[in-house]
Amino acid sequence: MKVNEMFVSLQGEGPHIGIPMFFIRFTGCNLRCEWCDTQYAFYEGKEMGAEEIIREVKKSGRKWICLTGGEPLLQEEIYKLIDLLLEEHNVIVETNGSILIDQLPTEENMIVALDIKTPSSKMEKHMRLENLDYLGPKDYVKFVIMDERDFEYAKKIIKEKEIRSEVIFQPVGGTALRWLAERVLEEELNVRVLPQLHKIIWGDRRGV
Repeated sequence: MKVNEMFVSLQGEGPHIGIPMFFIRFTGCNLRCEWCDTQYAFYEGKEMGAEEIIREVKKSGRKWICLTGGEPLLQEEIYKLIDLLLEEHNVIVETNGSILIDQLPTEENMIVALDIKTPSSKMEKHMRLENLDYLGPKDYVKFVIMDERDFEYAKKIIKEKEIRSEVIFQPVGGTALRWLAERVLEEELNVRVLPQLHKIIWGDRRGV
């Protein structure tokens, strides 16, 4: 597996926002979102085996582990790593919505954070919307929203699909919440509007 970086920080997104955890960012992504904020993970990284990664996880002393990218599901040994982590940790897998998630474990301490890319990303045609059928109450789906077109796209999906997980609306850039919050209230949508906490605290700094 090719690892871009590993670090301890606060979870900055989703319903587990604010929880300290150990992040493993993998190298490589099959999408090229217009507003991607981790382009450095497209190519930079070093090869590590699952056991080597587990040793670093144990050194961190953290109960919560977040696998992110890039796109972690592109890694050949990712399922082996997930199985090892689930023996002692809570695991969040952040995936971009373009890869079928039916092979991911369903243990209670396994959480899927599924992105659905909106039109402003220019990657919406790559979405596997059938992934929504594999999500449960402990998982969540995230829409990153830039404008009214994105908002209407996300609204259409959540009204047409029976989504059993929590739904998060997050603004592009992670901090400009007012317009998005007001639109959600106007439309009486049953979603959560959340920022990217790490952007508020540290800006665009890497490793946080």
